[in-house]
Amino acid sequence: MKRVMPSGQEVYYGGGDVADESNSGRQGARPNRQMEENLKGFNVAFAISQVLGVTCVVLVATWTSSYRNGFGWRSNPDLEFNWHPLLMTVGLIYLYANSIMIYRALRTMRKQKLKIFHAIIHSVVILCVLFAQIAVFDSHNFHVNPQTQKLDPIPNLYSLHSWIGLVAIITFILQWIGGLLVFLWPGASMTIRSAVMPWHVFIGLCAFVLALAAAVSGLNEKAIFSLNNYAALPGEGVLINLIGLMFVFFGITVVYIVTESNYKRHPRPEDGALLKTSPSD
Repeated sequence: MKRVMPSGQEVYYGGGDVADESNSGRQGARPNRQMEENLKGFNVAFAISQVLGVTCVVLVATWTSSYRNGFGWRSNPDLEFNWHPLLMTVGLIYLYANSIMIYRALRTMRKQKLKIFHAIIHSVVILCVLFAQIAVFDSHNFHVNPQTQKLDPIPNLYSLHSWIGLVAIITFILQWIGGLLVFLWPGASMTIRSAVMPWHVFIGLCAFVLALAAAVSGLNEKAIFSLNNYAALPGEGVLINLIGLMFVFFGITVVYIVTESNYKRHPRPEDGALLKTSPSD
């Protein structure tokens, strides 16, 4: 049952949550336990995060299409590269951030549905990352010297940007696999889920921060390598810097929403019922 207090707080009674699954499984639901959700400022913070996230995607799309001559595939490796920053921004930054925030943004939805949506978004992120990596490796391996018109491959995975990005991708994939095995596989016990949950949240947030670090360092690397007059701040240079700032502001907003304890999704009565009827949650 939900009551809205005069202060604007939402008070929920009963239910279960992943963090309390082990206790719920042993002791059952506690209908008299009162849990408060102080959502003051949440809608504003979430709206700001969406504006910043969409702005990041739009600015990267504008940069790659207007200043980097659009998109291509293996027939034009230089244009194929442009898929890399766009897909990584859409996938490992914007969509991934929303998958992290989904439990707080859609708090009234049943836990099992939230888990499924969380996993689906992660799967879409995997596809974006896959094609983004194909694009960047192709642009390096099939690079053609503009003067000689001969194949002139660029070395892979030598820069700090690539190392940070690789760590971010590996971290994301490992926590994605772990999440599927622990939270969606029916065989995982409530005790295991309770023990793993804090680490799942922490590692997932680390992967997001690493993705932001890779994006910002990649922008800086591209500007230094591609712009002869970067120090003079040409239009493209200003846009690249602006994109980097948007990434930083977006990351700050997302981390705030995810770590603010008042915004934590508390158990719902239907979550408690779900624990009793379904072995998967």
